[in-house]
Amino acid sequence: MNTMHSPPHPGATLRKDVLPALGLTITDAARQLGVTRTALSRVLNGRATISPDMARRIEVWLGIERGGRADIWLGMQMDYDLWQARQRPLPKIEKAPINHPPN
Repeated sequence: MNTMHSPPHPGATLRKDVLPALGLTITDAARQLGVTRTALSRVLNGRATISPDMARRIEVWLGIERGGRADIWLGMQMDYDLWQARQRPLPKIEKAPINHPPN
């Protein structure tokens, strides 16, 4: 098991940093993003992922110049998901054979 700390879920970044900086409630942010309060709350609390659709919404909502780039939000989600996956044991996996080119 990896002893490094888990990267934050991107929803936590939205909840702890973005919404307070904008002075917005979850309800206000959900309305501005065009999603339900429940859907946004699930993301903010780490129970749902930042999907490509949500990342695009964040990009338009915040603007690229204010940290809204969709690829950055998706990268944060991928980092979080991959760290979580690396904490779980895998079944026995055989390595793919190495094919040597003919001489």
